[in-house]
Amino acid sequence: MLVDEKQLLRRYLDAARSALLWKLDGVSEYDARRPLTPTGTNLLGLVKHAAGVELNYFGRVFGRPFPNPPVWSTADASPASDMYADLDESSVSVLEFYGEVRAFADATISALPLDAPGVVTWWSAERRDVTLRQILVQVSIELHRHAGHADVVRELIDGAVGMQDGNTNMPPVSAQWWSCL
Repeated sequence: MLVDEKQLLRRYLDAARSALLWKLDGVSEYDARRPLTPTGTNLLGLVKHAAGVELNYFGRVFGRPFPNPPVWSTADASPASDMYADLDESSVSVLEFYGEVRAFADATISALPLDAPGVVTWWSAERRDVTLRQILVQVSIELHRHAGHADVVRELIDGAVGMQDGNTNMPPVSAQWWSCL
């Protein structure tokens, strides 16, 4: 049985989204926004960044602008403002916003054929002409990369690891075993 290509690409995108969001399950507001790397990487910032990625790639690229985009997702934003939550942005508000962006992105994906043309204005001239297929691959790769960042940040917070709920994908060894490496 052949799998529909768009359906397959959506499955990979949804897996990346789910992996990233799962890393926030059970984390306090403090830990969700706590920077744990020298560049300030934090769980809530990764989700906010993912929202900006989807908003722009599935919106601007295909001439389908997101209604009332937040300033942090535009060219007028201050540097890295999509990588952290301001004090007035709670985990709930960032997650709700990402839900709205996901619905917006899903509507674009549903409405357009895989060969629909788009233009990534922030890419070099020789690369900027794209298709929905290319953007589905690009965004899936980027979100999986950020889910990997979230894996590391979550492990630094409370030691939790895993690819998805119920699947740590880790060998059955003790914490002591890891410390002996």
